[in-house]
Amino acid sequence: MFLTANVKDMSKLPTFTTARLLLKPRNLADLPACLAMDRDPEVTKFIPGPWSDPERHHAFVRERIVTDFGNGLGYWSVFQHNHPELFLGWILLTPTDKTKSEIEIGWRFNRSAWGKGYATEAAKAILGYAMETLDLDGVVANIDHENLGSIQVALKIGMTDEGLQEGDGDPCRVFRAWRNTCKQL
Repeated sequence: MFLTANVKDMSKLPTFTTARLLLKPRNLADLPACLAMDRDPEVTKFIPGPWSDPERHHAFVRERIVTDFGNGLGYWSVFQHNHPELFLGWILLTPTDKTKSEIEIGWRFNRSAWGKGYATEAAKAILGYAMETLDLDGVVANIDHENLGSIQVALKIGMTDEGLQEGDGDPCRVFRAWRNTCKQL
C-alpha cells in the first residue's frame, strides 16, 4: 500500500495520503458536507441517529467533530487527490464507549463514492495506523447485519467476522482485527 502519514504530534491527528485519497483530520469546515451526506436516507439507512431533526443532527455531528477521543484517535475526512475540494466521506477510529475498553473503526461515504473502493482504501490506511503507529492490539467494527457494503469493506481489510450479536437492541455483525494479523496491510 502507498501510505504516508504526517505524524509529528500524537495529540493531533495525522494526515494520510494513499494511492488515490487524502485523509485529513475532520474539522468544522467539513460540517456542512457531513450534514448533507447524512441527509441521504440511503447513507444512514443502517445507522440510528438524529438525521431527521436538523437541530439535533447539527449538534450531534458538531459534537463529534470537536470531541477529543484520545491520543491519535478521531475522525478523518476523505477526499480524492485530484479533487481535494470534493468531500467523499469520513472514517473514524474512536473508543466504543466512555471506558475506552475497545477502539472501533468505522466509515461513512456519500452514495456517489460507493463501489469505487474508497472506503476500503481509507480503512486500510487507518487500520494500519491503528496497529503500527498507535500500537493497538486490535480494533472492532460493529456493522448492521444487513449492511452488505460495510461488511464487504471489513472483510476486504482483513477483519475477522465474529458473527451476529445484539447491539443496542438491533442485531449487528462484529468484526475484529488483531495486530498480528494486520502486518500484510
